[in-house]
Amino acid sequence: MPSLRSALTSSGLAAALLLAASPLALADGELNLYSSRHYDTDERLYSDFEELTGIKINRIEGKADELITRMEAEGENSPADILLTVDTSRLERAKQAGVLQSVESPLLEARIPSYLQDDDNQWYGFSQRARILFYDKEKVSEPPLTYQELADPKYKGMICIRSSSNVYTQTITAALIEHLGEDAVKDWATAVVGNFARDPQGGDTDQLRGIVSGECAIAMSNTYYFGRAIRKSVDGLSDSVDKVGWVFPNQESIGAHMNLSGGGVAKNAPNKENAIKFLEYLASDSAQQYFSAGNDEYPAVPGVGLSPSVAQLGFFKPDDVDASAIAANVPAAQKVLNEAGWK
Repeated sequence: MPSLRSALTSSGLAAALLLAASPLALADGELNLYSSRHYDTDERLYSDFEELTGIKINRIEGKADELITRMEAEGENSPADILLTVDTSRLERAKQAGVLQSVESPLLEARIPSYLQDDDNQWYGFSQRARILFYDKEKVSEPPLTYQELADPKYKGMICIRSSSNVYTQTITAALIEHLGEDAVKDWATAVVGNFARDPQGGDTDQLRGIVSGECAIAMSNTYYFGRAIRKSVDGLSDSVDKVGWVFPNQESIGAHMNLSGGGVAKNAPNKENAIKFLEYLASDSAQQYFSAGNDEYPAVPGVGLSPSVAQLGFFKPDDVDASAIAANVPAAQKVLNEAGWK
């Protein structure tokens, strides 16, 4: 019999349904993990869990929306025990699709701050990335100190940022809606579009590369992309990190926006106890430290130490708005971005 991972990858839904009825999906000592995290460094997280518990992880990787759709289609026959993904909006999307379940875990309640977990305990955040502003130190003597200042006409033709279809753009907009209201954020988004140096394109690393190439003077990015360039070689960026300055926005008010990476137990998890053990493991000090050391992220658990590449960015005030509130605002954020002409 092929492995769960290879069967799902090669044969799609038919193989998933076949294997869901087999002993493999229901076997003791196993965990079927659906993950949209695409970081090689996560291998250490999984291998350490296997060594610690003796539970074997069968991992299926794909894009978040594809995995959620697959879980919906598989229904009660789904072999999935855990959905692990990036960004609050995707976690909430999974909840609204009905593919997650509430869990009771005193350990998770004690370790994960309440604002980094779903109100119904269907998902929990396990690592964070601050979404901050970067700038060309030679071209920009007075960088924007808040997200709102990106709308200032003095930055016309200077800003590079991701598209409106990107979840990071949607969630920062959703967070601002929670703080400022939809009308104010629509005006903000319209003004920011007027300050674009180019039409939105590429990922966060591409925005940072735009500063190095001179195409952009200001960019928005998650911190871990820059932290990675500090820690190891990233083409088109690492050789020029000294050219780039950064600002943690809104330090006198709401704080810097934080993106979550998190997960939850699948609604029809055949190995529910193992799934809860895995989430609790992700909240342990060792796993939390590896999120920082291995992928330049901020731990979700307070008090866990930072890796040098992350610590080098400095201390800051994070926005502690409830992640569930941000997720609820994502549809409004998409509407605002569309109306503002944000491509």
